[in-house]
Amino acid sequence: MAEDTQPQGGAERQFALRTVYMKDLSFESPNAPAIFQGEWKPETSLHMDIKVNQLDEHTHEIVLTITVTAKAGEKTAYLVEVQQAGIVAAQGFEQQEYGPLFYVYCPSILFPYARQAVTDLVAKGGFPQLVLQHINFDAIYAQKLAEKQQAGAGGDQPTTH
Repeated sequence: MAEDTQPQGGAERQFALRTVYMKDLSFESPNAPAIFQGEWKPETSLHMDIKVNQLDEHTHEIVLTITVTAKAGEKTAYLVEVQQAGIVAAQGFEQQEYGPLFYVYCPSILFPYARQAVTDLVAKGGFPQLVLQHINFDAIYAQKLAEKQQAGAGGDQPTTH
């Protein structure tokens, strides 16, 4: 996948998704088999994080981490953690464009892969199907920017979502 746009300031804007891969995958059901014997009314929580690692001048690794915890009462039914990653090449963009590119556009590409991995792991763990709803990365990015500006930190690249 590559996007080319009009030259800006002499440099042609280019974006290419080089590869998508599973960096880390974990499933735990610490209270099995007892967890299957009670009534199933879980409370589920989701945590998400995005990391950007620069590999060279124009190449970055984007790592979307999704952690889902389901509890039945006080007992953990399962804990799933997926680190879905991608390597992207980007050049010719204005500095302020890299934040949305890395923290909105790239995670939007990676999320369907991570969502499918979570769904598969939960089902293979013997639990009812869990399908994560779409995440609005634009809204999360805007919220993180607003929080940074209120804190006086400035910048355009939130570190955690």
